[in-house]
Amino acid sequence: MKVSGFSFIKDALKYDYPVVEAITSILPICDEFVVAVGQSTDETLNLIRQIDKKKIKIIETQWDESLREGGRVLAVETDKALAQIAEDSDWAFYIQGDEVVHEKYLDTIYQSMLRYKDDFKVDGLLFNYLHFYGSYDYVGSSSNWYSHEIRVIRNDKSIYSYRDAQGFRKGNNQKLCVKSVDAYVYHYGWVKDPRKMQKKQETFHKYWHDDNWLDEHVAKAREFNYEKHVRQLRLFDGEHPAVMKKRIAEKNWQFDFDISRNKTGFKDRLKKWLAGFGIVLGYKNYKTGRC
Repeated sequence: MKVSGFSFIKDALKYDYPVVEAITSILPICDEFVVAVGQSTDETLNLIRQIDKKKIKIIETQWDESLREGGRVLAVETDKALAQIAEDSDWAFYIQGDEVVHEKYLDTIYQSMLRYKDDFKVDGLLFNYLHFYGSYDYVGSSSNWYSHEIRVIRNDKSIYSYRDAQGFRKGNNQKLCVKSVDAYVYHYGWVKDPRKMQKKQETFHKYWHDDNWLDEHVAKAREFNYEKHVRQLRLFDGEHPAVMKKRIAEKNWQFDFDISRNKTGFKDRLKKWLAGFGIVLGYKNYKTGRC
């Protein structure tokens, strides 16, 4: 079995992306790893070059700054990397620059890829998610966080990145048929120094919205106000991936949240009530069950 990893990145240092940790977290079960590195204003290209010269394949890209609706440019960059994976790979393992997989899940993931390698009705593998927020001590617990997403896909040229690169579809906008894998993706996109998070907010929203929207909805500030934008959090009582230990030890900001102040809205209460009857509402960009 052959596995290709793939990702995209731009301005990783400027916006404090743990992209090295992201790539190295899944590199042990990848035979190669393709990274689309967008033209950056920092040393992102050199950063990626230093990871693993034997496995890493870099393609240098130019982001289309005119794509300012729905985060489409992110999907375009994802597809550029996906198009360059080896023709003879069975699976493609996607990881974004702020996502990390704990080493304890690697064998489970690999065994799942082996199990479904020759079952061509299965298009991919579905992962659980933990979304860290504010600091490495808290996880988002409200219903607005997506709980699952596809991160392993079959090497099928009809599969493409969907919308803002959150997931995948194939052919004529068909959802992928996937199998769940008992593994989590640790999403650290909302854990940054508040100054860098503010810079990211002011910059990256332009890939979804026009200038008028940015002026109205993105506050100009020195630091991002994490507490202002949070609804519900819970304390994280697990262990972070080994590749994240150094970064976490070096964090230099403080975020404390009183979880007794969690705000449980009607939507959250309704979803919890329906879940008791086996009814799950919310975003679902895939098909599960019998493939």
